[in-house]
Amino acid sequence: MIRPVGILLVDDEKDFAVGLARLLGRKYPDERIRAVHSGTDALSELEREHYGLMLTDLNMPGMDGVELLGKAKAAHPDLSVVMLSAYGTVSTAVDALKIGAYDFLTKPVEPENLFQVVQRGLERSSLLRDNARLQEMVDTYCGPNELVGDSLAIKRLKEGVAAVAESDYTVLIRGESGTGKELVARTIHKLSKRRNKPMLSVNCPAIPDQLLESELFGHVKGAFTGANRDRKGIFVSANGGTLLLDEIGDVSPGIQTKLLRALQDGEIRPVGASKPVSVNVRILASTNQPLEDKIKDHSFREDLYYRLNVLSLTVPALRERREDIVILAHHFLETACAEMGVAPKTLSPEAVACLTAKQWQGNVRELQNFIRRLAVFSSAEIIELGHIRLIEGLDGSTNDEPKGVAPYKDAKEKVVDDFTRTYVEELLSRVQGNVSEAARQSGLSRVALQKILKRLGVEASTFK
Repeated sequence: MIRPVGILLVDDEKDFAVGLARLLGRKYPDERIRAVHSGTDALSELEREHYGLMLTDLNMPGMDGVELLGKAKAAHPDLSVVMLSAYGTVSTAVDALKIGAYDFLTKPVEPENLFQVVQRGLERSSLLRDNARLQEMVDTYCGPNELVGDSLAIKRLKEGVAAVAESDYTVLIRGESGTGKELVARTIHKLSKRRNKPMLSVNCPAIPDQLLESELFGHVKGAFTGANRDRKGIFVSANGGTLLLDEIGDVSPGIQTKLLRALQDGEIRPVGASKPVSVNVRILASTNQPLEDKIKDHSFREDLYYRLNVLSLTVPALRERREDIVILAHHFLETACAEMGVAPKTLSPEAVACLTAKQWQGNVRELQNFIRRLAVFSSAEIIELGHIRLIEGLDGSTNDEPKGVAPYKDAKEKVVDDFTRTYVEELLSRVQGNVSEAARQSGLSRVALQKILKRLGVEASTFK
């Protein structure tokens, strides 16, 4: 469902503008539609009210459509603008698109064509507004240490996190060890309406099975040997807030049954209690295991899986976002120096190339720990390749990669290729695979962009 974004009509022919407003009003009764009759009035209206879509005549006395387009887009970059003209030519349409118009229509406007263009414009504006709102939420409630990275993979994860945070549904967070699943869970909580309530976490495999039930659901005095007093349990302690069940795939079948009951009924029964206790907790669960395979071998309940997998996020491995290694390394080094209370340190280009070329089997956690060791053992202001060799020797990890560290030139080329691939994929995604528009926005010639796409094996058609 498209949320209303507001439509502004601009045409000095008042009868045409009023008629167009009526036509669109019947088609889109939920939209706020207003007609004005000059560029000046249009700019004033845009200052007073928010509009996502503007249809403007190209030829108007005083301020024409081209001038209005430039001023409106400068003040409101997310505004989608459709140009109207009774003198439509291919060159006119191309010129309008070049200066930032979203689309072009020729008068007299055919209703079917009008509705198609307006529908696409409304969808674009609604999407841009939602993305801006979600980004504002992230900026407001997440500190600078949350979900660091600028790759396409991490951007998509951030969008997913912001989206699922708005609901109260259970979320299953998948990903390899060390990718940051717990960080994703904390970010979801910070963005949710439960942000002012507690968020608690239980590491399921770290607690013996006979104690996990008590840890989760609590117990009453005398329930078992050593139960000298009542214990609330983590479900009750997190009431009103969020509970992360970390590595849910390692929970035994017996605990799975009790968790299923808690998710179905919103009630838990403390060990030894005769009555259930109602709880209001949002459940987040994480796993590094393929739960579908565990269902097949009957070590994980299928009904519990579907209770947990209402919404799902996958945290990418570091090898899938290699262009973020540079950003993460600098971020972790800055943080480590601040934690130790020492002067800030930087990484030399050779050190950056080396870190980027390394295989991080432990993902972000391994990279962070390695950078911490660099900060501790490197007394110099600039960390060089030799410092990395030293840490590898101390770790005994020199032979992890049989061929050693890639040459600087090769490593640099790989970093550039990773960056270029991410850039063009995001660009093509924004322009829906339109190579000409992608070339215009990037400042490259169409031929140059096509050569890049061919070299990287990127098909523009997959983004349409």
